[in-house]
Amino acid sequence: MKKLLIFLLMVLPMMQLHAEVDPNFYIFLCFGQSNMEGNARPEAQDLQSPGPRFLLMPAVDFPEKGRKMGEWCEASAPLCRPGTGLTPADWFGRTLVASLPENIKIGVIHVAIGGIDIKGFLPDSIPAYLKKAPTWMKGMLEAYDYNPYERLVTLAKKAQKDGVIKGILMHQGETNTGDPKWAGMVKQVYDNLCGDLNLKPEEVNLYAGNIVQAGGQGVCIGCKKQIDELPLTLHTAQVISSDDCTNGPDRLHFDAAGYRELGCRYGEAVARFLGYEPKRPHIDMPKLIEVPADAVTCETTVPGNEFPKVDKEHRAYFRIEAPQARKVIVDVCNKKYDMQPDGKGGFMAVTDPLVPGFHYYFMEIDGVRFIDPATETFFGCNREAGGIEIPEGPEGDYYRPQLGVPAGQVRSLYYYAQSTSEWRHAMVYTPADYEKGKKKYPVLYLQHGMGEDETGWSRQGRMQHIMDNLIARGEAVPMIVVMESGDIKAPFGGGDNRQGRSEYGNSFYKVMTGDLIPYIDSHFRTIADREHRAMAGLSWGGHQTFDVVLNNIDKFAWMGTFSGAIFGLDLNTAYDGIFTRPDEFNKKIHLLFMTCGTQGLDAMINASRTVESLNAMGIPAQYYEATGLDHEWLTWRRSLREFVPKLFKK
Repeated sequence: MKKLLIFLLMVLPMMQLHAEVDPNFYIFLCFGQSNMEGNARPEAQDLQSPGPRFLLMPAVDFPEKGRKMGEWCEASAPLCRPGTGLTPADWFGRTLVASLPENIKIGVIHVAIGGIDIKGFLPDSIPAYLKKAPTWMKGMLEAYDYNPYERLVTLAKKAQKDGVIKGILMHQGETNTGDPKWAGMVKQVYDNLCGDLNLKPEEVNLYAGNIVQAGGQGVCIGCKKQIDELPLTLHTAQVISSDDCTNGPDRLHFDAAGYRELGCRYGEAVARFLGYEPKRPHIDMPKLIEVPADAVTCETTVPGNEFPKVDKEHRAYFRIEAPQARKVIVDVCNKKYDMQPDGKGGFMAVTDPLVPGFHYYFMEIDGVRFIDPATETFFGCNREAGGIEIPEGPEGDYYRPQLGVPAGQVRSLYYYAQSTSEWRHAMVYTPADYEKGKKKYPVLYLQHGMGEDETGWSRQGRMQHIMDNLIARGEAVPMIVVMESGDIKAPFGGGDNRQGRSEYGNSFYKVMTGDLIPYIDSHFRTIADREHRAMAGLSWGGHQTFDVVLNNIDKFAWMGTFSGAIFGLDLNTAYDGIFTRPDEFNKKIHLLFMTCGTQGLDAMINASRTVESLNAMGIPAQYYEATGLDHEWLTWRRSLREFVPKLFKK
């Protein structure tokens, strides 16, 4: 009796251990280099686990996802290591879950190292290989204790206590392109795995994925033939075609769609070998944006790029290559559009119809804001920004260069300001006939808005073409136009900014009167008196115009504001009460011209109300309304066109 008890105590645990092996738990070993490791950033559909029927035995600890090496967990990307991407094994497992009966579970063990030679998986070759392995690979090798083969086998033996190994998946060969011994070394790795794990080759195939082809332009396209011929050396090898699998821009790695397709093909091959009809899991296909035939490349697009484009409905189309990105956004005038992956490593977006004219825009990748490299840059929003021009029809010819119209010049100059002890930059327009004689000209000082700079009027505003066309038609007096930074490039810093008490940008006021005007009068042929000097500005430049002109009424006789930031204006007290003395004001200021759009911010500015109040006080201020427009450059182009013909005429 005692001997029987001892026997049972010895045998029962062994019987119990044996009973724990689940014949319906199919395990697959996955190894290789970067395309097995996974190089594309997983998208939302890759990060969601397909459920408890697809499991992963991690080959390394992964604290961020709560994974511990050697302990089964639900599989979801990334499978390999922290910092890796989508791998064919992800959608291989999902395909088998869809294809095999519900009582069958799928498990994968995943060991891969980007750039590794096949020798890195041969026990006899590993020591010598480690000595010459590139430095950038050392951290990846260290994750597997410098022996990826041993890690794979150790975990596989542990997994065999839970289920049955049914296949080996490999994606390797790029590093061994052209190596005539490669197929033989792959066979050695396979034979070693079969021997160390007691696998029967006739039951456990090697499934070898082919390389990125990129329409015959793949970086390692020479490796395709040697992979195709692998079954000649290893009769249990099946080659998984990569025909038409999409790739990233490096032509070395697949993109996310390519990994999904290749993974499904691995799964279909295994399902067939196991005697099941393959079924594909649901894949969210990218919602491709169709670009109509009438869309044209924008004039603000950097030559050599196809996008941005704009169609006849004034919708803008954007595209950017970002194969590693998770979320990409294009932000046009503070309206954000999610960019959709196109399945080829790129993202695209189409906007709502945009108002004609110039618009700033930015892109964001995973929360990082940047300028689209396909567009010209413009200073706006307190920084360099992308810009897109939505074309008008013939009504926009007034701000376009015209055949037969003599062109003036826009000069870039630096001058020294004694009042601030610094070198400063200005842009100066001179009319077409300036170089032809000794004539003197009146001067318009023209300011940009908050967060822009002295280049705004000539680049975003097309000021020079507006001036050329008006002068050529005899609608405007030939004049010099001066544009300076106004010290409002930096973000608004708060403080008291009521009219006449401005803190933001007020450092420019002493520069304007003490340095800039004297410099222009001494370096250009100007009529240097108040009767021939005007100032105007858009937005905060309009605010500055009020402050400079009305505090220096002895220096200016003409003034204008376009969507002017005329805040905190008490008409009875501001500027020493000048508005309450209309006879004096009207004698000195020949024109006070104010404009505004009718939408958005401009509707709130409501310059017409200020003009009505001034008119009621006896000041013949004039008003122009840019109907249907907001606080934007098309409003200001139209405003300049209306303002300039009124200058220097009595």
